[in-house]
Amino acid sequence: MFDFFRKAPPEQKGGAPLIALSLQGRTRWGGRDTASLARMGVMTNTIAYACVRKIAGAAASVPWLLYDGEQELESHPLLTLLARPNGCEDGAGLFERWHAFLQTAGNAYLECVTLDGVPRELHVLRPDRMAVVAGPRGWPVAYDYTVDGQATRIAREASGFLPVLHATLFHPLDDYYGLSPLEVAGTAIEVHNAGAAWTKALLDNAARPSGALIY
Repeated sequence: MFDFFRKAPPEQKGGAPLIALSLQGRTRWGGRDTASLARMGVMTNTIAYACVRKIAGAAASVPWLLYDGEQELESHPLLTLLARPNGCEDGAGLFERWHAFLQTAGNAYLECVTLDGVPRELHVLRPDRMAVVAGPRGWPVAYDYTVDGQATRIAREASGFLPVLHATLFHPLDDYYGLSPLEVAGTAIEVHNAGAAWTKALLDNAARPSGALIY
């Protein structure tokens, strides 16, 4: 009559117990320097590329107007320079690159080449090659432009003119350099890129599972 309270013998299974451990480690994020942001964002992510191009293209399409008081000037050496800033590109192309660098790096640099004190050419300089040189009072007094380890200093001319226009986007913690929109969006961009890479690997595998656990 007490058989009801007796425990049944444990079921015998032929397979051995299996414990699975995931040792993937911590999440790894990419760099946040200008070159890394350019590769991760503009050069890899279609959304980031489209955003940068649309903003830069729209900004560069705005025409320049020059006024002397209330009178608009139709012809002037400055307008000629802005329309054809150098021998390699027109004004729209130059300012599109300038705005694209600003959106990519948070910084954009424009160098003015003068001859006898008269502006002759305008050139956009890559932000990843530029470094601010601060003076004793903390204000920028020059810029170093480095290519292949060779630095060229762009300093003030004898007239006191500093031939570099440095535009920055707001950065709450930096006195000299701007904050890149791609740096702020970096986490979301990397997650999007990783998701695209995972989806591509799944398609390459014809959506077949890499393994199966049967117990």
